[in-house]
Amino acid sequence: MTDAPIVAILGTRYPDFRVEESILGPYGASVVAGDGEDGDAIAEQAAGATVVLAGSGPRFDAATIDRLTCGGIVRYGVGVETIDVEAAERAGMWVAFVPDYGTDAVALHSVSLLLAALRRLPAADDIVKSQRWGFTELRPLHSPATLTVGIVGFGRIGQRVAEMLHPIGFNLVAFDAHLDPGGIRPVVRSVPLPGLIEISDIVTLHAPGDPDSPALLGVEEFGRMKPGALLVNTARGSLVDSDALEAGLRRGTPGFAALDVYTDEPPGRRFEGVEDKVLLTPHMAWYTEESERDLRHKAAHEALRIIRGENPLNYVARPVV
Repeated sequence: MTDAPIVAILGTRYPDFRVEESILGPYGASVVAGDGEDGDAIAEQAAGATVVLAGSGPRFDAATIDRLTCGGIVRYGVGVETIDVEAAERAGMWVAFVPDYGTDAVALHSVSLLLAALRRLPAADDIVKSQRWGFTELRPLHSPATLTVGIVGFGRIGQRVAEMLHPIGFNLVAFDAHLDPGGIRPVVRSVPLPGLIEISDIVTLHAPGDPDSPALLGVEEFGRMKPGALLVNTARGSLVDSDALEAGLRRGTPGFAALDVYTDEPPGRRFEGVEDKVLLTPHMAWYTEESERDLRHKAAHEALRIIRGENPLNYVARPVV
Protein backbone atom coordinates (compact mmCIF):
# COMPACT_ATOMS: atom_id res chain seq x y z
CA MET A 1 0.00 0.00 0.00
CA THR A 2 1.07 3.62 -0.58
CA ASP A 3 1.30 6.13 2.25
CA ALA A 4 -1.55 8.19 0.77
CA PRO A 5 -4.71 6.08 1.10
CA ILE A 6 -6.58 5.06 -2.04
CA VAL A 7 -10.26 4.14 -2.05
CA ALA A 8 -11.43 2.05 -5.02
CA ILE A 9 -15.15 2.49 -5.79
CA LEU A 10 -16.35 -0.47 -7.84
CA GLY A 11 -19.61 -1.40 -9.50
CA THR A 12 -21.72 1.72 -8.90
CA ARG A 13 -23.81 3.88 -11.22
CA TYR A 14 -23.25 7.21 -9.50
CA PRO A 15 -22.64 10.11 -11.91
CA ASP A 16 -19.72 11.37 -9.79
CA PHE A 17 -18.06 10.72 -6.44
CA ARG A 18 -18.34 14.13 -4.83
CA VAL A 19 -20.08 12.70 -1.76
CA GLU A 20 -17.25 10.24 -1.09
CA GLU A 21 -14.52 12.76 -1.96
CA SER A 22 -15.98 15.33 0.45
CA ILE A 23 -15.53 12.83 3.30
CA LEU A 24 -12.31 11.08 2.27
CA GLY A 25 -10.46 13.98 0.63
CA PRO A 26 -9.75 15.99 3.81
CA TYR A 27 -7.85 12.95 5.12
CA GLY A 28 -5.65 12.78 2.03
CA ALA A 29 -7.45 9.85 0.42
CA SER A 30 -7.88 9.73 -3.34
CA VAL A 31 -10.66 7.93 -5.19
CA VAL A 32 -10.36 5.59 -8.17
CA ALA A 33 -13.29 3.86 -9.85
CA GLY A 34 -14.13 0.88 -12.02
CA ASP A 35 -16.90 -1.53 -12.94
CA GLY A 36 -15.47 -4.52 -11.04
CA GLU A 37 -17.15 -6.78 -13.56
CA ASP A 38 -14.98 -9.82 -12.80
CA GLY A 39 -12.02 -10.92 -10.68
CA ASP A 40 -9.44 -9.61 -13.12
CA ALA A 41 -11.11 -6.21 -13.28
CA ILE A 42 -11.39 -6.00 -9.50
CA ALA A 43 -7.71 -6.90 -9.04
CA GLU A 44 -6.64 -4.31 -11.61
CA GLN A 45 -8.98 -1.51 -10.55
CA ALA A 46 -8.35 -1.97 -6.82
CA ALA A 47 -4.58 -2.42 -7.13
CA GLY A 48 -2.93 -0.56 -4.24
CA ALA A 49 -6.25 0.42 -2.69
CA THR A 50 -6.48 0.84 1.07
CA VAL A 51 -10.24 0.21 1.09
CA VAL A 52 -12.74 -0.93 -1.52
CA LEU A 53 -16.25 0.54 -1.64
CA ALA A 54 -18.39 -1.96 -3.55
CA GLY A 55 -21.78 -1.86 -5.22
CA SER A 56 -23.97 -4.93 -5.59
CA GLY A 57 -22.38 -6.21 -8.81
CA PRO A 58 -18.73 -7.05 -8.04
CA ARG A 59 -18.14 -10.57 -6.70
CA PHE A 60 -15.35 -11.02 -4.18
CA ASP A 61 -14.68 -14.74 -4.10
CA ALA A 62 -11.66 -16.21 -2.30
CA ALA A 63 -9.47 -16.14 -5.41
CA THR A 64 -10.23 -12.48 -6.01
CA ILE A 65 -9.67 -11.53 -2.38
CA ASP A 66 -6.27 -13.23 -2.44
CA ARG A 67 -5.25 -10.79 -5.19
CA LEU A 68 -6.10 -7.70 -3.13
CA THR A 69 -3.99 -5.81 -0.60
CA CYS A 70 -6.72 -3.61 0.87
CA GLY A 71 -7.57 -3.42 4.54
CA GLY A 72 -11.31 -3.71 4.06
CA ILE A 73 -14.30 -3.99 1.75
CA VAL A 74 -17.33 -1.81 2.46
CA ARG A 75 -20.62 -2.72 0.79
CA TYR A 76 -22.91 0.04 -0.34
CA GLY A 77 -25.96 -1.53 1.32
CA VAL A 78 -27.04 -4.34 3.61
CA GLY A 79 -26.23 -7.59 1.81
CA VAL A 80 -22.71 -9.05 1.87
CA GLU A 81 -23.54 -12.24 -0.02
CA THR A 82 -21.25 -11.08 -2.85
CA ILE A 83 -18.21 -11.32 -0.55
CA ASP A 84 -16.48 -14.45 0.76
CA VAL A 85 -16.43 -13.24 4.35
CA GLU A 86 -14.20 -16.01 5.71
CA ALA A 87 -11.62 -15.45 2.96
CA ALA A 88 -11.61 -11.73 3.76
CA GLU A 89 -10.98 -12.45 7.44
CA ARG A 90 -8.11 -14.76 6.59
CA ALA A 91 -6.66 -12.09 4.31
CA GLY A 92 -6.72 -9.56 7.17
CA MET A 93 -9.63 -7.49 5.87
CA TRP A 94 -12.68 -5.90 7.39
CA VAL A 95 -16.02 -6.49 5.68
CA ALA A 96 -18.40 -3.67 6.56
CA PHE A 97 -21.86 -2.72 5.36
CA VAL A 98 -24.57 -0.06 5.75
CA PRO A 99 -27.75 -1.42 7.36
CA ASP A 100 -29.69 1.72 8.18
CA TYR A 101 -30.60 3.67 5.09
CA GLY A 102 -33.59 3.87 2.76
CA THR A 103 -36.14 2.56 5.27
CA ASP A 104 -38.85 4.97 4.16
CA ALA A 105 -37.98 4.53 0.48
CA VAL A 106 -38.29 0.72 0.57
CA ALA A 107 -41.45 0.85 2.68
CA LEU A 108 -43.01 3.39 0.31
CA HIS A 109 -42.13 1.30 -2.74
CA SER A 110 -43.53 -1.82 -1.09
CA VAL A 111 -46.81 -0.12 -0.28
CA SER A 112 -46.92 1.43 -3.77
CA LEU A 113 -46.53 -1.99 -5.40
CA LEU A 114 -49.11 -3.47 -3.05
CA LEU A 115 -51.73 -0.81 -3.74
CA ALA A 116 -51.08 -0.70 -7.49
CA ALA A 117 -51.48 -4.47 -7.71
CA LEU A 118 -54.49 -4.53 -5.39
CA ARG A 119 -56.30 -1.88 -7.46
CA ARG A 120 -55.05 -3.55 -10.68
CA LEU A 121 -53.68 -0.25 -11.98
CA PRO A 122 -51.42 -1.76 -14.71
CA ALA A 123 -54.42 -3.58 -16.20
CA ALA A 124 -56.63 -0.49 -15.84
CA ASP A 125 -54.00 1.61 -17.60
CA ASP A 126 -53.89 -0.91 -20.45
CA ILE A 127 -57.68 -0.81 -20.82
CA VAL A 128 -57.74 2.94 -21.39
CA LYS A 129 -54.63 3.04 -23.59
CA SER A 130 -56.08 0.22 -25.73
CA GLN A 131 -59.24 2.34 -26.27
CA ARG A 132 -61.37 -0.01 -24.22
CA TRP A 133 -63.53 1.15 -21.34
CA GLY A 134 -65.11 -0.01 -18.11
CA PHE A 135 -63.87 -2.11 -15.23
CA THR A 136 -65.55 -5.43 -15.91
CA GLU A 137 -62.14 -6.96 -16.69
CA LEU A 138 -60.83 -5.75 -13.32
CA ARG A 139 -63.36 -7.53 -11.12
CA PRO A 140 -63.23 -8.40 -8.30
CA LEU A 141 -61.70 -5.54 -6.31
CA HIS A 142 -61.94 -5.51 -2.52
CA SER A 143 -61.89 -3.01 0.35
CA PRO A 144 -58.76 -3.00 2.54
CA ALA A 145 -60.94 -3.61 5.60
CA THR A 146 -61.79 -7.07 4.24
CA LEU A 147 -58.16 -8.03 3.54
CA THR A 148 -55.32 -9.37 5.69
CA VAL A 149 -51.74 -8.36 4.96
CA GLY A 150 -49.03 -10.71 6.21
CA ILE A 151 -45.71 -8.97 6.86
CA VAL A 152 -42.78 -11.40 6.82
CA GLY A 153 -39.89 -9.75 8.64
CA PHE A 154 -40.72 -7.09 11.21
CA GLY A 155 -37.55 -5.03 11.41
CA ARG A 156 -37.31 -1.35 10.53
CA ILE A 157 -38.82 -1.72 7.07
CA GLY A 158 -41.54 -4.19 8.04
CA GLN A 159 -42.61 -1.94 10.90
CA ARG A 160 -42.68 1.11 8.62
CA VAL A 161 -44.84 -0.80 6.14
CA ALA A 162 -47.25 -1.61 8.97
CA GLU A 163 -47.35 2.06 9.96
CA MET A 164 -48.27 3.01 6.39
CA LEU A 165 -50.88 0.29 5.91
CA HIS A 166 -52.67 0.50 9.26
CA PRO A 167 -54.43 3.85 8.62
CA ILE A 168 -55.73 2.54 5.28
CA GLY A 169 -57.68 -0.13 7.16
CA PHE A 170 -55.92 -3.42 6.39
CA ASN A 171 -55.86 -6.21 8.95
CA LEU A 172 -52.19 -6.82 9.76
CA VAL A 173 -50.34 -9.95 10.88
CA ALA A 174 -46.59 -10.48 11.05
CA PHE A 175 -43.94 -13.15 11.38
CA ASP A 176 -40.33 -12.52 12.36
CA ALA A 177 -38.02 -15.41 13.20
CA HIS A 178 -35.68 -13.06 15.08
CA LEU A 179 -38.24 -11.14 17.11
CA ASP A 180 -40.07 -12.13 20.26
CA PRO A 181 -43.83 -12.16 19.48
CA GLY A 182 -44.23 -9.70 22.33
CA GLY A 183 -42.20 -7.22 20.29
CA ILE A 184 -44.86 -7.05 17.58
CA ARG A 185 -46.86 -3.85 17.86
CA PRO A 186 -50.42 -4.02 19.22
CA VAL A 187 -52.07 -3.28 15.85
CA VAL A 188 -50.18 -6.21 14.29
CA ARG A 189 -50.94 -9.77 15.36
CA SER A 190 -47.98 -12.17 15.55
CA VAL A 191 -48.51 -15.53 13.82
CA PRO A 192 -46.24 -18.41 12.71
CA LEU A 193 -45.17 -18.33 9.07
CA PRO A 194 -47.37 -21.24 7.89
CA GLY A 195 -50.41 -19.60 9.48
CA LEU A 196 -49.56 -16.23 8.00
CA ILE A 197 -49.35 -17.71 4.51
CA GLU A 198 -52.70 -19.46 4.89
CA ILE A 199 -54.71 -16.49 6.20
CA SER A 200 -53.14 -13.61 4.25
CA ASP A 201 -54.68 -12.08 1.15
CA ILE A 202 -51.40 -10.23 0.65
CA VAL A 203 -47.92 -11.40 1.69
CA THR A 204 -45.14 -8.79 1.71
CA LEU A 205 -41.52 -9.82 2.34
CA HIS A 206 -39.09 -7.79 4.45
CA ALA A 207 -36.80 -10.50 5.83
CA PRO A 208 -33.06 -10.96 5.25
CA GLY A 209 -32.18 -13.49 2.58
CA ASP A 210 -29.45 -16.11 2.32
CA PRO A 211 -28.69 -17.35 -1.21
CA ASP A 212 -27.05 -20.47 0.26
CA SER A 213 -30.20 -21.49 2.17
CA PRO A 214 -33.51 -22.85 0.85
CA ALA A 215 -35.97 -20.18 -0.24
CA LEU A 216 -38.44 -19.03 2.40
CA LEU A 217 -41.30 -19.42 -0.08
CA GLY A 218 -41.27 -22.55 -2.23
CA VAL A 219 -43.64 -25.16 -3.61
CA GLU A 220 -45.14 -26.02 -0.23
CA GLU A 221 -45.70 -22.40 0.80
CA PHE A 222 -47.28 -21.35 -2.50
CA GLY A 223 -49.51 -24.39 -2.23
CA ARG A 224 -50.84 -23.02 1.09
CA MET A 225 -51.67 -19.57 -0.25
CA LYS A 226 -55.21 -18.37 -0.78
CA PRO A 227 -56.32 -18.52 -4.42
CA GLY A 228 -55.73 -15.08 -5.92
CA ALA A 229 -53.41 -13.93 -3.12
CA LEU A 230 -50.88 -11.18 -3.82
CA LEU A 231 -47.12 -11.54 -3.18
CA VAL A 232 -44.92 -8.45 -2.79
CA ASN A 233 -41.12 -8.79 -2.56
CA THR A 234 -38.81 -5.81 -2.14
CA ALA A 235 -36.40 -7.64 0.19
CA ARG A 236 -34.24 -10.36 -1.39
CA GLY A 237 -34.73 -12.44 -4.51
CA SER A 238 -33.35 -15.48 -2.68
CA LEU A 239 -36.41 -15.51 -0.40
CA VAL A 240 -38.52 -16.86 -3.27
CA ASP A 241 -38.11 -20.03 -5.34
CA SER A 242 -38.62 -18.49 -8.80
CA ASP A 243 -39.68 -21.73 -10.49
CA ALA A 244 -42.20 -22.43 -7.75
CA LEU A 245 -43.52 -18.86 -8.02
CA GLU A 246 -44.05 -19.15 -11.78
CA ALA A 247 -45.86 -22.46 -11.31
CA GLY A 248 -47.96 -20.90 -8.56
CA LEU A 249 -48.90 -17.94 -10.75
CA ARG A 250 -50.11 -20.31 -13.46
CA ARG A 251 -52.46 -22.06 -11.04
CA GLY A 252 -53.45 -18.91 -9.12
CA THR A 253 -51.56 -19.27 -5.83
CA PRO A 254 -50.47 -16.52 -5.76
CA GLY A 255 -52.77 -14.83 -8.21
CA PHE A 256 -50.39 -11.91 -8.70
CA ALA A 257 -46.81 -10.96 -7.77
CA ALA A 258 -45.31 -7.48 -7.46
CA LEU A 259 -41.52 -7.80 -7.41
CA ASP A 260 -38.51 -5.50 -7.16
CA VAL A 261 -35.87 -8.19 -6.49
CA TYR A 262 -35.08 -11.45 -8.26
CA THR A 263 -32.95 -14.56 -7.92
CA ASP A 264 -31.03 -13.43 -11.01
CA GLU A 265 -30.75 -9.75 -11.81
CA PRO A 266 -31.81 -8.76 -14.37
CA PRO A 267 -34.38 -11.58 -14.48
CA GLY A 268 -34.17 -12.05 -18.25
CA ARG A 269 -37.03 -14.09 -19.70
CA ARG A 270 -38.55 -15.02 -16.39
CA PHE A 271 -42.35 -14.81 -16.16
CA GLU A 272 -42.98 -15.45 -19.86
CA GLY A 273 -46.57 -16.55 -20.21
CA VAL A 274 -47.65 -14.93 -16.94
CA GLU A 275 -46.82 -11.32 -17.81
CA ASP A 276 -50.34 -10.23 -16.93
CA LYS A 277 -49.88 -11.63 -13.42
CA VAL A 278 -46.75 -9.72 -12.45
CA LEU A 279 -45.76 -6.11 -11.79
CA LEU A 280 -41.98 -5.77 -12.02
CA THR A 281 -39.58 -2.98 -11.08
CA PRO A 282 -35.75 -2.96 -11.51
CA HIS A 283 -34.43 -3.25 -7.90
CA MET A 284 -35.21 0.40 -7.25
CA ALA A 285 -37.15 0.24 -3.98
CA TRP A 286 -34.23 1.60 -1.96
CA TYR A 287 -33.73 4.62 -4.19
CA THR A 288 -34.54 8.25 -3.60
CA GLU A 289 -32.01 11.04 -4.00
CA GLU A 290 -32.03 11.37 -0.22
CA SER A 291 -31.58 7.67 0.56
CA GLU A 292 -28.77 7.35 -1.99
CA ARG A 293 -26.94 10.31 -0.47
CA ASP A 294 -27.36 8.85 3.02
CA LEU A 295 -26.04 5.45 1.86
CA ARG A 296 -22.98 6.96 0.20
CA HIS A 297 -22.26 9.18 3.18
CA LYS A 298 -22.38 6.29 5.64
CA ALA A 299 -20.36 3.94 3.43
CA ALA A 300 -17.63 6.56 2.96
CA HIS A 301 -17.44 7.09 6.71
CA GLU A 302 -16.99 3.34 7.22
CA ALA A 303 -14.13 3.44 4.72
CA LEU A 304 -12.64 6.37 6.58
CA ARG A 305 -12.76 4.49 9.88
CA ILE A 306 -10.80 1.63 8.33
CA ILE A 307 -8.25 4.08 6.90
CA ARG A 308 -7.81 5.65 10.35
CA GLY A 309 -7.31 2.25 12.00
CA GLU A 310 -10.69 2.31 13.74
CA ASN A 311 -13.38 -0.36 13.88
CA PRO A 312 -16.26 0.13 11.41
CA LEU A 313 -19.64 0.63 13.04
CA ASN A 314 -21.24 -2.29 11.17
CA TYR A 315 -19.19 -5.26 10.10
CA VAL A 316 -19.49 -9.01 9.53
CA ALA A 317 -15.76 -9.74 9.36
CA ARG A 318 -12.69 -8.34 11.06
CA PRO A 319 -9.03 -9.08 10.42
CA VAL A 320 -7.87 -12.29 12.03
CA VAL A 321 -5.04 -11.49 14.44
